[in-house]
Amino acid sequence: MTIPFYVAPEQLVRDKAEFARKGIARGRSILALEYADGVVLIAENPSSALHKISEVYDRIAFAGVGKYNEFETLRKAGIRQADLMGYLYSRDDVTAMSLATQFAQTMGVIFTRDPKPFEVELLLAEISSDGAEHRLFRVTYDGTLFEERNFVAIGGKSEQLEEALEDLWSADMDLDSALEAGKQAFQQAEGRDSEGWEIAVLDSTNGRRAFRRISTETSPAAGKEPAQPESESPE
Repeated sequence: MTIPFYVAPEQLVRDKAEFARKGIARGRSILALEYADGVVLIAENPSSALHKISEVYDRIAFAGVGKYNEFETLRKAGIRQADLMGYLYSRDDVTAMSLATQFAQTMGVIFTRDPKPFEVELLLAEISSDGAEHRLFRVTYDGTLFEERNFVAIGGKSEQLEEALEDLWSADMDLDSALEAGKQAFQQAEGRDSEGWEIAVLDSTNGRRAFRRISTETSPAAGKEPAQPESESPE
């Protein structure tokens, strides 16, 4: 009979956390910031097919950094949970807070019980029907849930992005100004030009389906006329 190899619980948790952080740091960061009519989400993403930002429900957006297959699995599970809750109860019962709590519980169990934790960090944004209050949540690899105000960033450069936004963000920004502030924050944090953008907004003036994608080819930051956002089809 062989004696199983023993690892102290504290060391095991530290190793898992370091492993997850390294995986997340290899991914490109994402930020979300409030503007006058809603919330804009900006990701550095050279791919036009693999989206890191998507719609979860009427006024709720999801974004993930890290291993694509892992946060995509969580995204689809979140959509199913939101659809089920909205069908069984009411659409008003589906909130970013309830979904973020579910994500946090799932990721916490995976981090604790599974040999390999998920190498992902999640961001959820929600706007109210009247546009008066916006909610921003961040869920880390170990299931820790944070509620943020005004702006939030996830990924390896999150601290540098938030430091840059401290100076660039203001409460009365319009969409063009918010886009410019977000891209300037990326340039300051990364110290280089972006290889490609993925941009979406939760717009309180867009009715119940608040999520819209913005074409980066004709975005204001590209020096052209603002693009007409494209509606995101439901999952």
